[in-house]
Amino acid sequence: MRQAAITGSRVFAQANRACAVAKVTPAAHSSTRVFRPKAPATHTFSRAFRPAVVAAAAAPQLKDIDHSDIASKVKRQLLINGKFVDAIGGETFGTEDPRTGEIYTQVAEAQEADVDAAVKAARMAFDHGPWPRMTGRERGAILYKFADLMEQNTHELAILESLDNGKPLSASKGGDVPLSVEHIRYYAGWADKIHGSIVPVGPASGPMMATVYKEPLGVVGQIIPWNFPILMAAWKLGPALAAGNCVVMKVAEQTPLSALRVGELALEAGLPAGVLNVVPGSGEVAGAAVAKHAGIDKVAFTGSTEVGKLIMKQAADRIKPVTLELGGKSPCIICPDADIDTAVEGAHDALFFNMGQCCTAGSRTFVHEDIYDEFVKKAVQRAQNRKVGDPFDDDTEQGPQVSKEQFDKILDMCKQGEEQGAKLECGGKRLGDKGYYIEPTVFSNVQDDNIIATDEIFGPVQSILKWKTVEEVTAPVRFFNMLQSMLRPKAAVSFQVEAGRGSDCCCLSYAKIVAVNRLQLQAVFTVHA
Repeated sequence: MRQAAITGSRVFAQANRACAVAKVTPAAHSSTRVFRPKAPATHTFSRAFRPAVVAAAAAPQLKDIDHSDIASKVKRQLLINGKFVDAIGGETFGTEDPRTGEIYTQVAEAQEADVDAAVKAARMAFDHGPWPRMTGRERGAILYKFADLMEQNTHELAILESLDNGKPLSASKGGDVPLSVEHIRYYAGWADKIHGSIVPVGPASGPMMATVYKEPLGVVGQIIPWNFPILMAAWKLGPALAAGNCVVMKVAEQTPLSALRVGELALEAGLPAGVLNVVPGSGEVAGAAVAKHAGIDKVAFTGSTEVGKLIMKQAADRIKPVTLELGGKSPCIICPDADIDTAVEGAHDALFFNMGQCCTAGSRTFVHEDIYDEFVKKAVQRAQNRKVGDPFDDDTEQGPQVSKEQFDKILDMCKQGEEQGAKLECGGKRLGDKGYYIEPTVFSNVQDDNIIATDEIFGPVQSILKWKTVEEVTAPVRFFNMLQSMLRPKAAVSFQVEAGRGSDCCCLSYAKIVAVNRLQLQAVFTVHA
């Protein structure tokens, strides 16, 4: 039996023994964005954390600090059954600094045997341990302490996040870590509010009442991406732990350090041994082992569409429920009566935020033909003025891409975009001679069947397409743009003077988050149950 209990904008879904894995995530998924004309710059997405970012920027300049020293203090082993241990076979992998491309530390690499050990620990903790048998208030108290410890260590966690991922420290310290803390706190408050219900049944069987109990699902496998490592961990850990589940979390090999430190803080907060197990490793080995393990009751995955399909196949052999949060190819629609400067800034932020490595990136910018040339000119100027540099510089807007693999993919797609007829207005090349920095890139004259319009680039590349009529730009075949792709729009943005026309230009029935005249996604929530 499956039912849902709704409170405000959050939904807890459960199946028989599964109250537990409902995950309401501050929107980073299906979304549609719309901006008001002449809206203040503080309304744009990359500046949504302005107060916190200002505070972060006030910190001492950090670019000359030996960040590898901070990383060396983090336990770089596997967290299994409450202890940090080496991989059974002694395997390790090198973690790169994307600023230089150099390996700065080694981390234990989980193999199938290590995942099996983690699952057994989680299984024992769930089947025989105290966590699912605690009262909700007791679990909530531990989660509140967990959130407090994360908050107290914000500076360290932010440095680890920027060191691994390459994102500006101002974003890590002003956005990613505080939002992660608030997410854990939110679900700490839910822990003692997960109630059953009494449902009248009949009348054929007479006056009868059915009692519905909400119980934790069991052992949950969670596979975390590299673009928002600590935030994605919080999104998955918060609801699963609050409901009494035990977790085996596979973190990306590109960005393992913040999750390992979070695991250490969870133990310090009082999380019993085996409730949270953290296993860094490759998707092909550790991720596959999590997806197909018989001891895992559900898998939650955030990552690419291609890998998501593999996860589904691996979990299907055991008819295991799966939650997938995959790639997107979202439109940003600029109407002819929009304020050009506001629209340029909003569309810029919608695409270039987090070095373009965002599943809700407004990666297809649709501009009305009447204002197309002016918009392109100003979009190019804005991209050329974007500050690219060391993520530990206070004024950096864009750091390096996360890895060489991602760096190469982006540059290859830029090359293919040109070959298919799109006009490269600026960028499209490496910046500097070391690390994974890419020039902010703008393409015009992009057609619907161009690879940079159909495929998720996941990089700082803005594709500007032209439209003439509302019917044309909102037609399902163009809105989804699924010619060679399985990608759906996660976010749609419309810039226009008359906000009442937002429903015309944003295809509300297709995108799951819609914004009109602004990018303020932190106020919108989407459900992953």
